[in-house]
Amino acid sequence: MLTKTPLFVHFLAAFAIAAVLPMLLPSYVLATEILLFGLAVIGCNLLLGYTGLLSFGQALFFGSGSYFAGLMSIHLNLGIVPTLLITMALGALIAILVGVFAIRRAGIYFIMLTLAFAQLGYYIAFLAEPITGGEDGLLDIQRPALSIPFVAKFEFDSDFSFYALTGAIFIVVFVLMQRLVKSPLGTVLTAIKQNEARAEAIGYNVKLYKIVVFAFSGSVTALAGALYAFMLKFAPLSNIDLETSSQILFMTILGGLGSIYGSVLGSAVFLVASDFFAELWPRWMILLGLLLIFVMLYMPGGVSKSLEDLFAKISAAKDQRGKKP
Repeated sequence: MLTKTPLFVHFLAAFAIAAVLPMLLPSYVLATEILLFGLAVIGCNLLLGYTGLLSFGQALFFGSGSYFAGLMSIHLNLGIVPTLLITMALGALIAILVGVFAIRRAGIYFIMLTLAFAQLGYYIAFLAEPITGGEDGLLDIQRPALSIPFVAKFEFDSDFSFYALTGAIFIVVFVLMQRLVKSPLGTVLTAIKQNEARAEAIGYNVKLYKIVVFAFSGSVTALAGALYAFMLKFAPLSNIDLETSSQILFMTILGGLGSIYGSVLGSAVFLVASDFFAELWPRWMILLGLLLIFVMLYMPGGVSKSLEDLFAKISAAKDQRGKKP
């Protein structure tokens, strides 16, 4: 999408994505997974695609969001909106804590610090069995209702109603993240990715901007984790392990770095391919690995970049035909 694309166009695009997915897929559950993991990938893309920070700590934010939201639904029953907002705030706080320490180093040391924090979070969740359920996960999570005083109370017990909730949240976050990356803040993040030393030399507080983007990433990823726990009505320990971080990173690279649309596309391709391959063969992870190898080798910019190039070639070919006498 062009930089000057109005936000209303992005809203229409997000609405179209949310409206069309259930028509193309076999279940509302798969469609819900695509949207909520699309949010998690957007959070990862803010760090990697827009700022150049390769983090293996995304599972920490995702899993923490699952546990925070699950515990609040079990013990506090605040309603869906306060639960999600508090979860996002707590996700941002954890991300800021990780960012403050991780950005002190660069390169492989930065990556290892994010991985160390993620592993620390995993073992805390594993050992805190009375709170998190330990290896069994957090059980008996209920989907909070949306209560509008003097109007109505909306329950989200069915797959359709929960998809509608996830779709509405997805649209709002999608548009806000488009606004973020096209704002002056987004421009600074891109400058940091391209040349951090030059960005610092012209007066930007690079460390502060990195912490800010960590906060946004942690907030959005925790939101995705909360929705995932509500979808399953269960928060498994696997939400906070290394495999979840790897999956989110795969989706990010698969869809395309530095693209909000690519984030959703990466989530859709990964999850639909996983679902399709699982029906074909019990060893479906081999097929998924081959797909990822193919994308890395022949689509280095991700699926979204390849589609953009294809449409550009088609448009150029049409223009050439139109110029011929």
